[in-house]
Amino acid sequence: MNHDRTRILTALHNLLPDASVTESQGSFFWFAAGDEKKRLPFLTLVTRDEYDVASRLSRPGVYRLNVPLSPRRYRERFGSPPAPQADWQLLDTGHDYTALDVLMPHPIYAPMHWVCILNPSRESFQSSGPLLQEAYGRAARRH
Repeated sequence: MNHDRTRILTALHNLLPDASVTESQGSFFWFAAGDEKKRLPFLTLVTRDEYDVASRLSRPGVYRLNVPLSPRRYRERFGSPPAPQADWQLLDTGHDYTALDVLMPHPIYAPMHWVCILNPSRESFQSSGPLLQEAYGRAARRH
């Protein structure tokens, strides 16, 4: 595992100590207590192009942190979410999905208010901390 990803995983554990984490083939999925059986993560760290190729995660050391925002937060940052594509195909949001350290709409799940960032810097991670905690809070309240 590369140093940058290890740093982010440690920081996520420290930020969200009550969340449970499942690892599968190098990707990580965070769940609020009681959510594990339904398999509805509130946060993911994806390391492979298994789900889509938009971010080109096959590049050495590249990973994508994904988190849903509240509808209000999403609109504040990006405007109205795009309509879903048939069969959940890649969305054209005008963003470069391969750009590192840029918070942007998720290439597939933006209609559900998900955003992502590839290889966040320390500064970007720290500034996104409240968004991650809000996502955990929403997931925890569902249970």
